[in-house]
Amino acid sequence: MFNAANAVQIKVSIDEIQPVVWRRLILPVHWNLEHLHLGIQAAFNWWNYHLYEFRIGGLRYGEVETLTEDATDDDPRVFDQREVRLLDFEQGAVFSYRYDFGDGWRDTVAVEEFLTLAATPKHGSCVAGERARPPEDVGGVSGYERFLEIMADREDPEYAETIRWCGGYFDRGWFDLSIADKDLRNALRPNVKRCMYQPKPKAGSKK
Repeated sequence: MFNAANAVQIKVSIDEIQPVVWRRLILPVHWNLEHLHLGIQAAFNWWNYHLYEFRIGGLRYGEVETLTEDATDDDPRVFDQREVRLLDFEQGAVFSYRYDFGDGWRDTVAVEEFLTLAATPKHGSCVAGERARPPEDVGGVSGYERFLEIMADREDPEYAETIRWCGGYFDRGWFDLSIADKDLRNALRPNVKRCMYQPKPKAGSKK
């Protein structure tokens, strides 16, 4: 069955945040882990300027040269992410994606289903999701919790600076499928520009 599959459905969820922030992606099975990284970055609108790695079965996968520069003897060996393709996984496989070692974001990646589409997909697509991802460089889970406290209290002394920092608006419940899908479709294109912040709601529109 899997030999005929040309796409795979994957769910990516950010760990340690409630309610859960997640995206469901349909990706070409020939994509490797480097492509998956770029797809996750696009679907969540991360900005892709921090280190990252995949943890699969106790092994590390990523950019070998970059990740081994600061490695210690206790760190697992790093394997080339380009040598692992999505079709190498089994349905039901679950592994970890880690982004921004300073903030320490961890995502759970679940391989939900292999698909046989009428035409082999040329790019990824986002088909579902919920909630906005935390702002880049917010300080990890604890920093995000503090950020939400500030944003909920206009009297907080840090409110004015914080709202400027996040682009003038932030709604943790916001998710626009069309934007996520468009960004994912362009994930492998070089130098593609994405909106850095959430769009502000138009006056008079419902939230």
